[in-house]
Amino acid sequence: MSAQPIFPPLPLLDAERSVLLARLTDGLDAAALNWISGYAAGLAARGAPALAVVPARDLFADVAAVRITVLYGSQTGNAKREAERLAESLRGEGADVRLVRADAYPARELADERVLFVVISTQGEGEPPDDARSFVEFVAGRRAPRLEQLQFAVLGLGDSSYPQFNAMGRVLDARFEALGAKRLFARGEADVDVATVAAPWLVQAREQVRALKPASASTPVSSAAATSASHGAWHKEQPYTAELLTNQRITARESAQDVRHLEILLDPNLGYEPGDALGVKPRNAAAVVERLVARLGWSGHESVRIGDEIRSAHDWLEGHRELTRLHRGFVQQHAARAGSSELDALLAADAAAFNEWLTARQIDDVLAEFPAEWAPGEFVAALRPLAPRLYSIASSRKTVGDEAHLAVAVFDAQGPFGAQRGVASGFLADAAAGASLPVYVEANDRFRLPQDASRDVLMIGPGTGVAPFRGFVQERSAVAASGRNWLFFGARHARSQFLYQLEWQAALKAGTLHRLDLAFSRDSAERVYVQQRLREHGREVYAWLEGGAHLYVCGAIAMGKSVHAALRDVVIEHGGRDAEAADDYLNELQRAGRYARDVY
Repeated sequence: MSAQPIFPPLPLLDAERSVLLARLTDGLDAAALNWISGYAAGLAARGAPALAVVPARDLFADVAAVRITVLYGSQTGNAKREAERLAESLRGEGADVRLVRADAYPARELADERVLFVVISTQGEGEPPDDARSFVEFVAGRRAPRLEQLQFAVLGLGDSSYPQFNAMGRVLDARFEALGAKRLFARGEADVDVATVAAPWLVQAREQVRALKPASASTPVSSAAATSASHGAWHKEQPYTAELLTNQRITARESAQDVRHLEILLDPNLGYEPGDALGVKPRNAAAVVERLVARLGWSGHESVRIGDEIRSAHDWLEGHRELTRLHRGFVQQHAARAGSSELDALLAADAAAFNEWLTARQIDDVLAEFPAEWAPGEFVAALRPLAPRLYSIASSRKTVGDEAHLAVAVFDAQGPFGAQRGVASGFLADAAAGASLPVYVEANDRFRLPQDASRDVLMIGPGTGVAPFRGFVQERSAVAASGRNWLFFGARHARSQFLYQLEWQAALKAGTLHRLDLAFSRDSAERVYVQQRLREHGREVYAWLEGGAHLYVCGAIAMGKSVHAALRDVVIEHGGRDAEAADDYLNELQRAGRYARDVY
């Protein structure tokens, strides 16, 4: 089910709709109007139906008379950022706004809420972000209250290349309605190009709140308040141009896996904490773009206009459009041009089968397999904007100063029609010392070391998932933390893939790392992973948790699920709990901020 539009694409408007349109566009600058124009054009192309909007003025006499809650669940920071923008905009209207992360929200207060805006992302296979897991379970469960008094709106953030696109936004939107709540306006479903949907959704939210005030009390608000918020001098929309100091391969040459250790010099004011991520805005490799242009029969110099921007086709493809991640929307448009029954059958197949096909291919693979003619402007418009990639920072500023270190696994694979390379990992791997990298810091407030330095810390990070824990150990050493540090690390081979081996050995010798348990899955007949090591040392793991230890997991989503299952088994066996009680135990650790995951 797709989101309904805010306004129908009608060639003529009646008086009521004309008034609504005038209110919506009042005071907006050219940039905001262009956003709305593009959004409306997209709705027209989809032929989406109209939406009946609940008149907010009928709900409350005065915006200041009711508290408005903006609740967010965010895994990578995008949902948090949009929630902050919304809260800032609504406060500009004179509203009493509470901005709250989902795991900090007292669930018992939901029964008393009057106006609720929810901004939530979806990760993995249709799962909530870690900070919203408990809230989603509560709302979906039997203990959720009736919500006849509640007016709400939901903005979902996701990635349409995944089969469960925006699942969490849809789940909450439907559940609120089932509990009796009234929808203020249609659910927004943002793709990786978040602003295309988020910007008009935020404008609509502001208009609903503005309607609560008497006309004489209207407070002018700049359009920028609804579409942008300041997040420091350097951020996603305005990255810092950093210098690459070091690019070193840290896996053996014979290893099939190429992992790079990068040292990047940051602006002294671009601070970070251990657990934060560094956002990198990559460019597609020139060779990939040239091969694509040749396959399409273009010169690459064709002028293409998207919105107010005019660039050459080559420039659009190299620096501004996704070429490595396919999504259903592009495949649908390409199928119409290719006239392929095979593509039509794939699109009609079940989600799992289509996703398997999708993830094995990049844009060039589809063009090679199913040739079709594209005009440059139409092709560029069909592609999604090139999104930044986030990498866990593998250092502490107390140790490395103004640098940020990364551990990056380079994605290299053989696709059905040639070599495939990750756009960001390839971009970083190919960068030489002295190169300029557009970067920004993405804070991860849920993945923080305990404020009490006497607390023990359990860290589980196979592969490049170990990156943030290098920063953790550096930080704990620099502040002379009295708490113990225990690391679980895994890889395929000890000889070639034991990341930062010498550093861990030095930390053990120095007493800044107290325990190190290893799992190398291909070095023995029996494949052993970190979750097995957790079970083997379950009694001690549970004793650490009972003693107040903080637990951290970083790495692939599948690994995170396996580790969680192992922890559940540990609690059952050594805590004397049944399965339900073990789940409650781990959920409580998460709510208390003592069990944090950074999975991707």
